[in-house]
Amino acid sequence: MTLSLINRIGDWNPQLLRELKGRLKTRNVAIASAISLLGQLLLVMSYYGQLPVEKVESQTFSKYCPGPEQYYRGNECLKDIAGNFVINWQYWWLDVFVWLSLISIFVMSVVGTYMLIADLAQEDRRSTLNFIRLSPQSTQSILGGKLLGVPVLLYVVGVLAIPLHLCAGISASIPLPLILTFYGVLALSCLLFYSGALLFGLFSSAFSGFQPWLGSGLVLIFLWVGSFKTIAHDPTDWVKLFSPSWMISYLVSATSFGYKSPFSYLHIEIWQWFYIPLGASFVSAVAFAVLNSGLWIYWFWQSMMRRFPNPSNTMLSKGQSYLLTASFEVIVLGFAMQNMEKGRSGSQGLSFNLNYLLFFNLFLFLCLIASLSPQRQALQDWARYRREKVTNRQRVWNGSLVRDLMWGEKSPNIMAIALNLFITSLPLICWILVWPNNTEKVDAFLSLALTVTVIAIYAAIAQLMLLMKTQKQAVWVAGALGAAIVLPPLIFAVLSLGSGTDPYAIWLFSAFPWVALTQHTAATTVFMTIIGQFTLLAVLNARLSLQLRQAGESASKALLAAHKA
Repeated sequence: MTLSLINRIGDWNPQLLRELKGRLKTRNVAIASAISLLGQLLLVMSYYGQLPVEKVESQTFSKYCPGPEQYYRGNECLKDIAGNFVINWQYWWLDVFVWLSLISIFVMSVVGTYMLIADLAQEDRRSTLNFIRLSPQSTQSILGGKLLGVPVLLYVVGVLAIPLHLCAGISASIPLPLILTFYGVLALSCLLFYSGALLFGLFSSAFSGFQPWLGSGLVLIFLWVGSFKTIAHDPTDWVKLFSPSWMISYLVSATSFGYKSPFSYLHIEIWQWFYIPLGASFVSAVAFAVLNSGLWIYWFWQSMMRRFPNPSNTMLSKGQSYLLTASFEVIVLGFAMQNMEKGRSGSQGLSFNLNYLLFFNLFLFLCLIASLSPQRQALQDWARYRREKVTNRQRVWNGSLVRDLMWGEKSPNIMAIALNLFITSLPLICWILVWPNNTEKVDAFLSLALTVTVIAIYAAIAQLMLLMKTQKQAVWVAGALGAAIVLPPLIFAVLSLGSGTDPYAIWLFSAFPWVALTQHTAATTVFMTIIGQFTLLAVLNARLSLQLRQAGESASKALLAAHKA
C-alpha cells in the first residue's frame, strides 16, 4: 500500500516525490518528532511550574487562582476541603493555547521560509536547478513540489503539535470552528510566505549563501511588526493582516476571561478599511485577510511563472506591474482612511497616514525596480532593435517607441516606473484635495512630489548600473540604492546637523523627505531641492539614453562583423 501511495505521488508530482524521498528518512522523521514532542513538553512544564506552591509564612498568590485579585500580586489562592489549592484550569489551558499558537506562527513561517530559500540556493550551487528547468514538468508542478516537499519535516513538527493545541483550546472553552479557522488562516499565511520565499530564492542567487538568513530575517521582522498589539488607525494596520496572531484576540474573546497577552490587539473591534468595519466581526476580518493573502499569493506565482522557466526574464511584465500597483494602492489607502477616535485626530492624523503611505510606496517601488529592470544583454538587444528601425528609416516618434517603453519586455524600466508613479499619485492627490486644512495640503503635495522624484532617480540609477560590465550586478544595485536611502539620514545623525538655518534640510535629499517638511523647513529650500532633483533625474536619463545608443551601435557592429566573416 505504501508503494502504491508513493507511485501515485510520483505520477501526480515527480518533484514532490524527489523531495520526499530525500527528506523522509527514518532518522530525520524521528528527530523532527522528538523536537516537536520535547518542545511541547517543555512548554507544558513551564506553565505547570507557574502553578501555586504552598508557602509557610505568607499567603499564596497566582493568576491561576480564582480568589480575590490583589494589586500586582495576582489572585489569592484558596484551598478546597481536602487542603488543595483551587486552580482555574480553564485559564491555565488558555495560556498554553495562546503561547503555543504564537510559537507555531513564528516557527512555521520563519523556519519554513529559511528551508525553502536554502534549498533553492543549494540547487543553484550544484547547478541542478537548470536541470530541473529542462524537465517536462510545468512550473506549477515543480515549484508546488518544492513548496510541499522541502518543509515536510516542519509539517511533521506542526502536525504533532495539533493534539495538544486542540486539547488546550477545547479545555479553555474556545469553540472548535474558531480553532479550525485559525488553522486555515495559518496555512494560508504560510503559503503566502513560502511563495514569497520561492520567488526570493529565484532572484537572490547573487547573494551567495546569505539569502536564507536574509529572507527568513525579513519574515521574522515582518511578523513581529505585524504582531503589535494596538490597532493604530493608519496604514500599518495592513501589515497586521499577514500575521495570524490578530486572530488570537477573537479566539480569547470567545471565552469568559479578560485575557491579556503581548499580542492582544487593542481596539481591534474598530479596525476599518475605507470606513468598512473589518474588526466588527470575526467573519469579516477573516474574509478580508483571506482575500488579501490570496491576492499577494497570486502575484508571487505570476512572478515565478515568468522567472523560473527563463531566469533572464523580468519578474513582472510592465502590464502586470500597473495592475499590481493599482491593487496595492487601493488596499493600503483603505487603511489610511479610518475614523481616528482612538488615535491622532484631524489633519495631524492625515499627515501621519500619508507619511506611512509614502513609506509603503517606497518599499513597493524598490520591489518594482527589481522586478522591471532588464539585464544588460536584454537592453543591448533592445537598443540594437531600435537602431535597426532607425536605420531602416522608420519613424522613431510615431508612437512605437512610447508603446515599447510602456509595454516592451526588454525596454528600460523608466517609462514603466513613471506610469506606476502616476497610478500611485493619482488617488493620493484626490485624497489630499479633500483634506480640511490647506496648510497641511501644501506640505502633503510637496512630500508627494519629493518622494515621486527620488523614486524616479533610484530607478534611473538602478537601470544605469545594470548596464555596467560587472559581475553580480544585482548586488551592486542593491548596495547603491541602499546607500542612497541610508546615507543621508546617517550623515544627519553622525554629523549632528542641527545648528544650521535649516537643520532638517538634508532629509529632503533622502527617501524620507516628509521628515523635513514636518519640521517646517523653509519653502525656498524645498523648491530648490525639487529643482535639483529634477535636474539630476534629467542628467541620469540623458546618460542612460547615451549608453543605450552606444550599446545599440556596438551590438550592431558586432552583428555586421559576424555576417561579413
